[in-house]
Amino acid sequence: MAPLIHKAAAAHYLTRDELELILNDDGCNDALFRAADKVRRQYVGDEVHLRGLIEFSNICRQNCCYCGLRRDNPHVRRYRLAEDTIVDFAAKAASYGYRTVVLQSGEDEYFTVERICSVVRRIKEFGLAITLSIGEKSFAEYQAYREAGADRYLLRIETTDRQLYEDLDPGMELANRVRCLDDLRTLGYEVGTGCLVGLPGQTMASLADDILYFRALDADMIGIGPFIPHPDTPLAAAKGGDVILSMKVMALIRLLLPYSNIPATTAMETLHPNGRILALQSGANVVMPNVTEGEYRQWYQLYPGKICVNDTPAHCRSCITGKIAAIGRPVATTHGFRQRNSSHNAI
Repeated sequence: MAPLIHKAAAAHYLTRDELELILNDDGCNDALFRAADKVRRQYVGDEVHLRGLIEFSNICRQNCCYCGLRRDNPHVRRYRLAEDTIVDFAAKAASYGYRTVVLQSGEDEYFTVERICSVVRRIKEFGLAITLSIGEKSFAEYQAYREAGADRYLLRIETTDRQLYEDLDPGMELANRVRCLDDLRTLGYEVGTGCLVGLPGQTMASLADDILYFRALDADMIGIGPFIPHPDTPLAAAKGGDVILSMKVMALIRLLLPYSNIPATTAMETLHPNGRILALQSGANVVMPNVTEGEYRQWYQLYPGKICVNDTPAHCRSCITGKIAAIGRPVATTHGFRQRNSSHNAI
């Protein structure tokens, strides 16, 4: 596998078959992670960018089979935050030193374009970059958010395997998800996406297709996490995903998209006590600590066992800063927009 890893690190491209070979061979893991860490250092540096996550509603009109917030789950204690509360959490995030907030929710139809735009405008007054993660919308809606001041949009595709996507996301179509991501790119957002690793029925070939899709999209941020079965979903009895395979997918993405921002996801640390640090040492350069306050942290349960649900935002900021410092990396003080080099053949 060494020549393939070298090719990926140098040319930032592999074929589908080559990606499959690496994904199937655990004998090359250490070399792959070292190469991803080296490319990360070369292209985006040692700084770790922190994004403060505000989970402002767990109400969702969608019914995704892997998600604990799915519409038909009767066991969720539903909530939505008032506009003033969202803005207050963002103001506190700014006071903790965050330069970006991520406003995330289920697809809650209460939050109309007007309400979201109002929140965005108010938060922009704090000098923060704003990422929205609120699901599938029309071009006009995305345009309105952008004009209000939203900088980034996170919409994970989860899988590019059409049959698997539509089986696990009833009533949804892969083509519409792709349309949304294309619209976001057209409107000038920094576009974030990503996939779940270990979904029932997922193959190494489909994971390779995911990686190549992210490269073709030229995604600005790609989040990778292991599938963790939720007991109140149709996939409760399914086998969960694997941290190591998730890290391999993440590392390959770093090699193929060297300038992209890649988070060390919370799900990795849910399955491994040092998951986020291992990810930061294998290609990641972003962490998204939760800045939501109070019991809402426990009620936004996409998957079981989520870490830090009983912590305060101040504690989370201090904790992750200490962990990052312990591996010799600084916390960034900029907004963390993606660096670009137009001469690079992968960009």
